[in-house]
Amino acid sequence: MKPSLVIMLKEPRPGRVKTRLGRGIGKIPATWWFRHQSARLIRSLRDPRWQIVLAVAPDRAVASRVWPAALPRLPQGRGDLGQRMKRMLQSTPGPACLIGADIPGITPAHIARAFAALGDHDAVFGPADDGGYWLAGAKHPSRLPHDLFGNVRWSSEHALADTLKTLPGHRIALTDTLRDVDTAADLPRR
Repeated sequence: MKPSLVIMLKEPRPGRVKTRLGRGIGKIPATWWFRHQSARLIRSLRDPRWQIVLAVAPDRAVASRVWPAALPRLPQGRGDLGQRMKRMLQSTPGPACLIGADIPGITPAHIARAFAALGDHDAVFGPADDGGYWLAGAKHPSRLPHDLFGNVRWSSEHALADTLKTLPGHRIALTDTLRDVDTAADLPRR
């Protein structure tokens, strides 16, 4: 059985996606950036070593034509970010890594290293340079603790540290540090 790479996506609608980025560059440019970034990411991460699953929000976006029709899609469902992330990880039968679509520098090699780390670890995280993380993975998602991702201060420099506290006694690997795009200052410079 292939491991699963779950990509969490929001349907690109102005004012509903990348709102902090939109405050810096405008709602329409932020939506455009996210739509094209998501498409590039999905294209670049297709790899025979894993199966890509799209976790979409809002739930009705499962039928959206924005993303490739051939990829399986799951609705993220209700709850805060942590509840949705845990649900998406646990929706897979085997090893899984979960990412967002707002990491321009991610490559298949980054994903392969994360899955390799699950060989002798229970969980893997890809730190972001802002104190959060761009990847969360589990060797056995069904065995994740009940309070995983609970009491995490999302969108803060404490997100990774708070998450690691919810995994006491688990063997955790940290993989490559990458930059995500939350604000205009985070956009790649060309």
